[in-house]
Amino acid sequence: MKPLYTASATVRGGREGSVESSDGALKHDLKMPKELGGPGGTGTNPEQLFAAGYGACYESALANIARKEGVKLQDVVVTSNVLIGKDESDGGFKLAVKLDVSLPGIERAKAEDLARKAHEFCPYSKATRGNIEVELNVL
Repeated sequence: MKPLYTASATVRGGREGSVESSDGALKHDLKMPKELGGPGGTGTNPEQLFAAGYGACYESALANIARKEGVKLQDVVVTSNVLIGKDESDGGFKLAVKLDVSLPGIERAKAEDLARKAHEFCPYSKATRGNIEVELNVL
């Protein structure tokens, strides 16, 4: 692969620290969610950041596929849910993703076809394929 762009972020202090992108556009405190035994509070976490990135990437892939097929999209909404839970095989943790896709005004069969093709095309989907469970739901 010939890189076209490199994103860089520095984390200090892990899940109870901070993250900042090399250009300063992203700068957040990190907080462990209460559900994982942390204090919660103001701050984000790796799962929220991954959900945001995956959702944005997937919606861009969806727009690309629709454009190639001559389908006009309006008011598309992608909700990316990143789940974290216990990995029974080693006692650690593992991730899963559920993508909820709303394509108003598109006939259901076509919407499902576009969603599936976008999932095949999306770089995040390619990176996770075979590694984590990804559920694709067309609403």
